[in-house]
Amino acid sequence: MSTAAYRASTGDHSTRPGFWRAPFSRAAFRELGFALSGLPVAVLGFSLVVALFSTGIGLFVTMLGLPVLALLTIAGRGFGAVERFRIRTLLDLDLPDPREVTTGREGAWGAVTARLGDAAGWKGALYQFVMFPWAIISFVVSLVFFTVGWALLLFPAYQWVWPRYTDWNGYRVADWTDSHGVHHVYELVSPFQIAGVSLLGVVFVLLTPQLIHALNGANRLAARALLAGR
Repeated sequence: MSTAAYRASTGDHSTRPGFWRAPFSRAAFRELGFALSGLPVAVLGFSLVVALFSTGIGLFVTMLGLPVLALLTIAGRGFGAVERFRIRTLLDLDLPDPREVTTGREGAWGAVTARLGDAAGWKGALYQFVMFPWAIISFVVSLVFFTVGWALLLFPAYQWVWPRYTDWNGYRVADWTDSHGVHHVYELVSPFQIAGVSLLGVVFVLLTPQLIHALNGANRLAARALLAGR
């Protein structure tokens, strides 16, 4: 097999963009897409894995749980394939597919026992279970940092909205009355304040790709351990 096929052992296929170019690079947006698309996949995968495992264990004493657990490993393989595809296309990490399941005996029970012995299916189901909380964290943190960063950076472009369409002189940061009855209002009106907000946005925008890459690093490690073929 060619050297390119084994790049998974060394990490990402492509060279990561520099710190200053990262917010505008395709790689950064693909990593953001991975973090955001991971939540719906994780919700579906976690729900199905927990439901099948609980049902299979509950019916285990009647032997009816064995086909349900076999179905769990099939689902684990399926979601593992989905994750490898997402990681391959969005994170540039190529993980080899596991070997196909081999059936030692004929008949339905032969297929069931083969599936129950499918390590790749069990590991795929385990991946959906253990990575579900991380998918939530990655989605929330990535979305918040991305939207807040660009909203702050572009603040000078839309700060005129408040004095024009409201009774505020600028964006109102705080508004309260103290114990002495003095009314305090803090609004962003001066050019220095507006520029300061935009500068804070620059910091967020520059740090967001690094943060998202670090969050996705946990998925890379878990995928290598649980989803890579053997």
